[in-house]
Parts: sequence; C-alpha cells; structure tokens
Amino acid sequence: MKRKQFIPAWNYSNALYFMILAVFLLGGLFAGQSYGETAKESDDNTDAAMDRFHKMVKDAKEVVQRSKGMLILPNVIKGALIIGGEYGQGAMRIDGKTVDYYNMISVSVGFQIGGQAKDIIFAFMSNDGLKKFRNSKGWEAGIDGNVALIKIGAGESAITAMGKEEIVAFVFDVKGLIADMSLRGAKFNKLDKSK
Repeated sequence: MKRKQFIPAWNYSNALYFMILAVFLLGGLFAGQSYGETAKESDDNTDAAMDRFHKMVKDAKEVVQRSKGMLILPNVIKGALIIGGEYGQGAMRIDGKTVDYYNMISVSVGFQIGGQAKDIIFAFMSNDGLKKFRNSKGWEAGIDGNVALIKIGAGESAITAMGKEEIVAFVFDVKGLIADMSLRGAKFNKLDKSK
C-alpha cells in the first residue's frame, strides 16, 4: 500500500500561524531596544544621529535653526513578515537641549517581508505643532498631525524639499531593504528615563 504524502493547503489557519510567528519574531527584534536604554545612552545615540544628519543632508544646519523642536530617533528598526512592526527610541530637543524622551511604535499588515534600520528626525516648524505633540498622550502620525516625509538624495536642498510644512520627517542612513517608507499610523509615547 502506497503512503500518501500530506501537503497542507494554504488557508486561513496557515496565514494565522505565520502572522502569530511574525509577531513573536518582531517582538524579539524590538526587545533589545525597548528596555534598558538609559538617558545617557539615548543622548549619545541622538548625538550620533545628528552628526549623520549634518553629514548626509544638505542645509541640515538651517533646518535645525528654523525648527522649534526636533525629535531625533536613531536606528529605528523595522521588520516584516506579512505583519510589519517598527520601533525606535529617541530624544526631543529644543534649542539643542534634550527636554523629553520618546518611543515610536508602528504596526502594519500586508504583503511585506524584510528588515531595515534607519534614522528618523521630525522637525517641528511651528510652535503650535510642537505644543500639540508634547501635550498629547499617544500622538499618532496622520491622525493627530500630518507629517511630510522628506527623502533626500545627494545634494538636494532640505529647505527646498520641506516647503511650508508644519511637521517634516527626514529618513536617512537606511540599512536593509523594505519597500514601505510610510510613517502613517506611527504612535509616539513619552518615556520616563532617569539620568
């Protein structure tokens, strides 16, 4: 008697299995960043990201001077296997000084696979936009405020690309590959870090 080989059909239970697996994989990916970063480590990482910003983005100095505040998120990690997740921590700086610490969390569902690390800097170009962000609990991009995503190529002026937007985000120093670069739905929460 010949044995039949069992080949499972692709169905909702298989899709659910892969989604659950992706959540666990992404949880492990973010676990290293989500806990234990001290204020000093966060400030050091923020300084390094600002150095990269000044080296990689033309007119970076003018962006810093014009902004009312900047949220600097170094080495934001994104991973995806059907379900995508993104996590980063950083510092809010006003007049070059850290005033608060934040994390950014984003989850997406759709056909996506891969991993990526990048720096993201949010420049708040108005006092009103900055105040709304700092006073909110769980500020969400695209809901609580529109964010213009600026992708800067070599030699392109940041000031020209920004236009008259109230909040602009610069994504740079990207490592890895994943197609989606949207910030819509990203949530930001203030962190309590002791010096």
